[in-house]
Amino acid sequence: MSLTPGVRLGPYVIVAPIGAGGMGDVYRARDERLKRDVAVKILPASLSSDPERLQRFEQEAQAVAALNHPNILAIYDVGTHDTSPFIVSELLEGETLRRRLAGGALPLRAALDISMQTTEGLAAAHDKGIAHRDLKPENLFVTTDGRVKILDFGLAKLTHPAWEAYDDDGNLPTAAGPTEAGTILGTVGYMSPEQVRGERAGLHTDMFSFGAILYEMLAGRRAFAGGSAVETMSAILRDEPPPISPVVDSAAPPGASTERLDRIVRRCLEKRAQDRFQSARDLGFALAEAAGGLSVPVTAPRWPAPRSRKVWWVAAAGLAAATVTLALVFGLIDLRRPLPGRGSGLPIASLAVLPLQNLSNDPEQEYFSDGMTEALIADLARVNGLRVISRTSAMTYKSSRKGLPQIARELNVDAVIEGSVLRSGQRVRITAQLIDARTDQHLWANSYERSLSDVLSLQGEVARSIVREIKTTLSPQEEAGFAAARPVNPEAHEAYLKGRYSLGRATGEQGIKKAIDYFNQAVEKDPAYAGPYAGLADAYTALRSVYLPPHEVMPKAKAAATKALQLDPTLAEAHVSMGGVLMFYEYDWPGAEKELKRAIDVSPNLAIA
Repeated sequence: MSLTPGVRLGPYVIVAPIGAGGMGDVYRARDERLKRDVAVKILPASLSSDPERLQRFEQEAQAVAALNHPNILAIYDVGTHDTSPFIVSELLEGETLRRRLAGGALPLRAALDISMQTTEGLAAAHDKGIAHRDLKPENLFVTTDGRVKILDFGLAKLTHPAWEAYDDDGNLPTAAGPTEAGTILGTVGYMSPEQVRGERAGLHTDMFSFGAILYEMLAGRRAFAGGSAVETMSAILRDEPPPISPVVDSAAPPGASTERLDRIVRRCLEKRAQDRFQSARDLGFALAEAAGGLSVPVTAPRWPAPRSRKVWWVAAAGLAAATVTLALVFGLIDLRRPLPGRGSGLPIASLAVLPLQNLSNDPEQEYFSDGMTEALIADLARVNGLRVISRTSAMTYKSSRKGLPQIARELNVDAVIEGSVLRSGQRVRITAQLIDARTDQHLWANSYERSLSDVLSLQGEVARSIVREIKTTLSPQEEAGFAAARPVNPEAHEAYLKGRYSLGRATGEQGIKKAIDYFNQAVEKDPAYAGPYAGLADAYTALRSVYLPPHEVMPKAKAAATKALQLDPTLAEAHVSMGGVLMFYEYDWPGAEKELKRAIDVSPNLAIA
């Protein structure tokens, strides 16, 4: 269906055609109800009778609607005009990456900027279980202010589970759905091997397509290109593209690791899906490390407007309705180097650690992510001159949909830390990013992985890295405090975290006693671990008076606090536990004051002290 200017689709009045858009035509329109310019993508009536095409068109709208995120192109409305469905979305100004690549390879900084923004967009989609399945330069749009938007989710797929099982050869089973069996979906040159073979394509497919795009941005030529579509698909299955390092090295500024970039591209382009990056966030971190000291802007640059007339796109040149805008994430700045100018340029004197996201998708693991959040807060609380919001205040924002600037205003802080925790077997990985709340700019990010036995040193390393980003030096005492962590029995630490989790949520005697059971399990597994003793002291103190007579529980609390301090005199929480015993049971006010002041000396931000 070809629409002429002036045609009405409800409150939307067509202004001018923009171009063909994937499986539909795209128009600029005016929303007379809300007085704004919008884009309309409409599927011709001749095609809307095709159930499969109609299903894909509807899936595009559903996929983008599921990506409810501040950095995603907004879908305003859906409807039908003369039996033809349409989508109304935000109107964008800029150009596609395909057009930008018309001049050859991109400058390294520009390629990294676009790549890292793209990985953030993919991460947002993948977090919702949505695979794009048709990434290509035509579907990456760069706005005139430098924002990258992933467009055209017409072949998007909701994947459940997010990563699907491989067979013994590392391949995925052939798709069995009615719209996919034996069907090759995607764009030749950017398809993954599993797409070429007509197998099920999911999140792993996007990693391959991204690698092909990154290769083209850096090398100025396609990774896979044959004389025909068949030859190109054959190359995807069999061939390896030439290395990019010799091409990029000649123009690379000092500090950028083109060898690392080449390895990243190679890993993305692995023939077996299981050998690629298994998440867009991991890919983003790898790109950040490869950027090294290269000064990639922490905010989107101002791209010059095209010399020709301004081009307005929606889900542009075929991309409508769907897309993810990306803030430059996960650290374009090397953690070990000074930040070239963070956020507003003002010093960061106050900080909030937001609840770390549990990436295991197992609600039973919430105790672990919450425990790691509390540990990070406790470690940061040790630093003099840095105001750190208490866990009680920070945890109220768990699962909050408020924007970071709003949260920061409510907590009155300069910056926030957000991130995630993933526990897999005997390994744990923490990702964290520092955001200037005054400008909503990402300043730094990194990923850390250790065995569970080294989890205490892992927590200290994350905290020390954050502090060094916002404070030039640590005192010798602060450095020693971060470095003092000892190896811990993983089962003991897990029981300790479960104890703290249970105690923090206990609403009666049984809940407190459940926490005591966990702390005792931790002590049994690792008698030299001070944390569980401090937990026991707090739990016994919580039982006093209301549930049990003080003379039955407070001597146990004192014994546990004493043992904790014997094992670790620098454990601020143990000094608080002892202060509670002296204050609530022995009425030794000077002694309690001494213990609480000692806790504050060790951890100036420990709110309970």
